[in-house]
Amino acid sequence: MDKLDKTLMGSLLLAALFSSAVSDDWKASVTKRLDALVTSCVVVPCSFSHPGKTLPTSKLRGIWHVSKDRDQIIYNEDQTKILDSYKGRTKMLGLLGQNNCTLEITDVKDHDNGPFCFRIELVGTKTEKFSFIEDCVDLTMQHSPPEIKLTPSRAAFEGKAYTATCSVRHTCPTFSPKLSWSRGNADQILEKHEEINPGVWIMESILTFVPEEKDDHSQLNCTAAFHGGKTTSKILHLYVKRAPNYKNIIIPIVVLVVTAGVIGLVSGLIVKKYKKRIMELQSQEGSVWNRMSRFSRRFRSDAPPPSQTNRRRQRGGVAEQKVSKPRLPSPKSQPKCYNEDHDDDDYQNTVDLNIYGNV
Repeated sequence: MDKLDKTLMGSLLLAALFSSAVSDDWKASVTKRLDALVTSCVVVPCSFSHPGKTLPTSKLRGIWHVSKDRDQIIYNEDQTKILDSYKGRTKMLGLLGQNNCTLEITDVKDHDNGPFCFRIELVGTKTEKFSFIEDCVDLTMQHSPPEIKLTPSRAAFEGKAYTATCSVRHTCPTFSPKLSWSRGNADQILEKHEEINPGVWIMESILTFVPEEKDDHSQLNCTAAFHGGKTTSKILHLYVKRAPNYKNIIIPIVVLVVTAGVIGLVSGLIVKKYKKRIMELQSQEGSVWNRMSRFSRRFRSDAPPPSQTNRRRQRGGVAEQKVSKPRLPSPKSQPKCYNEDHDDDDYQNTVDLNIYGNV
């Protein structure tokens, strides 16, 4: 018995060593932690490698189970082996022949937190079964959808193209969220969907439009609708800066310049007309004066010169016109009067006391 026991123990040890060596050659890579939106879906990226040549999918069997109990299977080709709470909700997205073991869980429940591990078996054998219990995924249940990020490209100006970007993260690329805007049409919207981290995706919608004056102080709304019916939205307040209206500046200036030009032109014409008229009048006055001057000189040259007597008379007449005093008689023409009562030396003629007026 002792010899048999030793033989059995040796065989088991060799088998354990061989199994450990083979197991080390089979490796799996699973995303360690992901967020899962309840009622939506979650996709767990998974890949594996094995020694030897490539194996076809028909020769491989993939299984997902709860980490603590391999018999609690959440995915298997045989639906009868799946737990009732996961039936119809789990699916293998990748092809095992391409070393892809990605798992999808739909209609996420709040108890689908895991951890879940991958196991692979070779069809037709009973010994080649490998569980990667060290590479499992933990799911964090999210009862509210993730927040939308709504960002403008720059300030909005009237009449110039304006771009706003709405983005949201998710873990369900099979049924990506639908983004919608409160304005715009299909020609103004560009969508992008990409994986930013293993198992984490971002859905992005870019809206481009030309704001108008009426869009000032308006709201731009972006809504994300997730698989399962949950939605979230975010509002961007739009403030449109008016473009400088050069018409309000140019038109008054043009009107002012044109008006000034018209006034200047009319004034110039009026001044020119009156200058011409004044010159005509001055020329007419000059010719009349010249004719009168020539006629006066001709008349004086034809008349006889005045005699000396006439000149004296003329001067006398002028003197008479200038002096209007009455002529006084000469003292010689008046007889002297003497008064006996006075001395002979007293001269009583008062006329002689007056000043002669006919000087």
